[in-house]
Amino acid sequence: MINARVVGLWLMMLFQYAIWGGWVVVAGKYMSDPKPMGLDFDGGQQGWIFMLLPLATILIPMLTGQFADRFFNSEKLMGVLHLLSGACLWKLSTTTDFQQFLFWMLLHSVFYAPTLALSNSITFANLSDGERQFGVVRVAGTIGWILAGLALTFWRTNAAAPVVGDLFLLSAGFSLVLGVICFFLPKTPPDSQGDPLAFRQAFSLFKNRDFLIFMLISFVVGTELEFYYIHTSTFLGTPKALGGQAISGARMGAVMSIGQWAEIVVMLLLPLFIKKFGIRKLLVIGAIAWPIRYAIFAFLPTSPLVVPSLALHGFCYVFFFVVGFIYVDKVAPHAIRASAQALYALVVLGLGRAIGSLVAGYVQGFYTERLPGIMTVEGIEISSKVDWTKVFMVPTVLTVACAVFFPLLFRGSNDKDASLPSGATH
Repeated sequence: MINARVVGLWLMMLFQYAIWGGWVVVAGKYMSDPKPMGLDFDGGQQGWIFMLLPLATILIPMLTGQFADRFFNSEKLMGVLHLLSGACLWKLSTTTDFQQFLFWMLLHSVFYAPTLALSNSITFANLSDGERQFGVVRVAGTIGWILAGLALTFWRTNAAAPVVGDLFLLSAGFSLVLGVICFFLPKTPPDSQGDPLAFRQAFSLFKNRDFLIFMLISFVVGTELEFYYIHTSTFLGTPKALGGQAISGARMGAVMSIGQWAEIVVMLLLPLFIKKFGIRKLLVIGAIAWPIRYAIFAFLPTSPLVVPSLALHGFCYVFFFVVGFIYVDKVAPHAIRASAQALYALVVLGLGRAIGSLVAGYVQGFYTERLPGIMTVEGIEISSKVDWTKVFMVPTVLTVACAVFFPLLFRGSNDKDASLPSGATH
């Protein structure tokens, strides 16, 4: 049943991902554009900036998970973090010097990274049936991501004059609003009765064979997630990559949003899928969906196949990562709920994405041929040629291995009517 508690959690997720989606999708262009409307940062400088959030996700969430599990109400801690994060985003909107920009992005990442896990632990703690209700709440994050992009487009279309740093100014507004909302969320107090070092107890979950297998496979799949986020738009817009049917820049946003719209549909249907298949089977289906998409990119690169295959992102992300959040909450004791979610964020969003960014960039560079000059193909100027088949063969092989070994090694219960998650106390 939808009630005020669920509405509050829904709004929390909406703004949680609107903050991120408001700037990250268009930041690369803003950073590379010449001044005064851009920052004129080179590729190396941009690489350092984009690495900060994954690095912060490795280093910070376990500490804040400890605070939330033992010392502070999770919703108040999250509110303070978002207010500080919003102030940093506002500074980013007015900063053009690289070193200063790097400093404020580092601070923003430190404050924002732990909220990704905290938002999950707060949600599970305040749902009566986390397995069936989490998808309904988490879908708000995907909607927020899409709405943030639409809001930025609307702002830029209707502004009397261009606003420098508008992407960060918009995200700062979202962050400050969420910071206030957090103080009105259901109270999620710490558990002072358990082991004082909650993060130590979270690491003890690795003694569970299924949990260890799940985290190892999640790490590998997390690295391959970056091939999708970093390379797909470039791949779609490359002349001849799709049999001579490159996606234009004007259409790219709409085409790329296919994955997010599919994610919304799958997430809304997640309670039905969990009831019919159970946690284990959904994780297995999610693992299998990854290599199917990458195999299409690598071996069947034509628009009639590649564009519809973007919808597989809904199954890839929801069935593996969103169901993964549910699985972590299910196996973690109540007293270390926040630390367990932080551990999963560390492995996937931190280590996985950080290493995946480096691997995806290296693989593309290895299979890129620099042309002697600038050539015009289908009206598009290019200075290099990428062998996309070989680039996408790498994530195809790795995700095939995950899809084969995961169902063989992971023995998690497939009880369709499994007991309530350990974090569901209301």
